[in-house]
Amino acid sequence: MAAKKEIKRIAKIQLIGGQARPGPALASIGINMAEFTKQFNDLTKQRNGEVVPCIITAFTDKSFTFITKTSPASVMLKKAAKIETAGKNQLTDTVATISKDQALKIAQYKLPDLNAYDDDAALRMIAGTAKNMGIKIEGLDLSPRKTEKEAKKGAK
Repeated sequence: MAAKKEIKRIAKIQLIGGQARPGPALASIGINMAEFTKQFNDLTKQRNGEVVPCIITAFTDKSFTFITKTSPASVMLKKAAKIETAGKNQLTDTVATISKDQALKIAQYKLPDLNAYDDDAALRMIAGTAKNMGIKIEGLDLSPRKTEKEAKKGAK
């Protein structure tokens, strides 16, 4: 039975898919940068150009493991809305409008990384991010849903 490796650090970084290079962000983690970039680029070559969040577990012997996550919702929303930057003030700025179908596609893509059980819950999370960015979603009602208790109370 192999001895359990001692974890030195767990780091969360965002890299461009298929384009990772050794640099200060990786040097501070204390891993073999050349080996990491080779493995990361091989794994993410089909996501070339996308922002790819990555969680790296570094061990004391300079070995590592890593997992990749789905692209951030804000990046995907900007891409869908065809904008460079989000609105400065969510209450007054509306920088773009996207369709409910576009938002649903983003929600379904992000579902494995969200703490949501279904597409509707994931869509509401994506809609919240969009609202904070000043992006409106056509045909989506963001009013709070009633709980079963509130629904029964309203029926009496």
